[in-house]
Amino acid sequence: MRARTTSWAALAVAMLAAVPGTAEAACADPDKALGVSRVIDIDTSGGPIFGSVTKREKEPDFLAPGEVVLTFDDGPVPWVTGPILDTLDAFCTKATFFAVGDMALSYPAMVKEVLARGHTLGTHTWSHPNNLKRLPLDKAKDEIERGFAAVALAAATDIAPFFRFPGLNDSNELLTYLQQRGIASFTVDVISNDSFIGSGQQIAQRTLKLVEAHHGGILLFHDLKRPTAKALPAILAGLKAKGIKVVHLRAKSPMVPLATLDVELQPILAKASSRNVIPFYGPVPPPTTADGADPSVSDLAPPAKTRLTEEAPAEARQASSQPLRRRTPATTARARRQQRRKLEPAPAA
Repeated sequence: MRARTTSWAALAVAMLAAVPGTAEAACADPDKALGVSRVIDIDTSGGPIFGSVTKREKEPDFLAPGEVVLTFDDGPVPWVTGPILDTLDAFCTKATFFAVGDMALSYPAMVKEVLARGHTLGTHTWSHPNNLKRLPLDKAKDEIERGFAAVALAAATDIAPFFRFPGLNDSNELLTYLQQRGIASFTVDVISNDSFIGSGQQIAQRTLKLVEAHHGGILLFHDLKRPTAKALPAILAGLKAKGIKVVHLRAKSPMVPLATLDVELQPILAKASSRNVIPFYGPVPPPTTADGADPSVSDLAPPAKTRLTEEAPAEARQASSQPLRRRTPATTARARRQQRRKLEPAPAA
């Protein structure tokens, strides 16, 4: 465990947990409750990859027909992640969030809030390069490691060794590296397309149709997109109406980020205006079934695989031989800030 696990946020939660009568009911609206049908604790030491959208050798499907896993990429941003967390609470269900490191350092309070509400937190690189496998290997590794270090630093506690490749662009070489680091990667089965659809109603209709056609699966959303937050209530209500069950994923052991990166990342965290805002919700709510019972818990420990290193295509080899303009953390952070300004709500008139 890292020293940060004894954070003020964790201490506050522990203190509140000791006060009787502060925990809220399992679900405010039992009729709406989707709940969590079961929990899977994953041993990531073998570096498995889960989900159908990959050309690599993957693990067998761990979901039964009619089961889904809810996942969200690219955040956090308060004005989208916050409403998503509220909706998940309203349906008394849990999800896995794959946060971008630069975003996490910009909104550390929201990172803490994800964990405070009982969800699982993984990572999605430092700056979200869309094709990680085309980067020089040392740069790709740095994106992975810097992402984990940044999210763990923002969380001020342990996070899961769960990773998702941006654009789902994985490679055997990088999967081998993740295996060496004891990290599981997650692709998807159902893509909501919320990055490209501006209508919440259309996102909900598409997602529910694909879930039914695929008989469940790992669902991909983004907590960077406003339409996703608008679509989520209809999606969760639709899952409940169809009898679809939610499975929650947890890691058996926490991620151990590279401590050497903390020195570089601490000054970035210090500039976040919300760094001292600690969400205070009481005890971390555990997953429960729709009727408020404890869900069953099972273990999953896939063995390590031997993966072959792909040879880069000729054009990629040629490109990699050219001098590269070095993208520093400062330049990638600047690009992310520019993107956030476009997304931020306009001031009230």
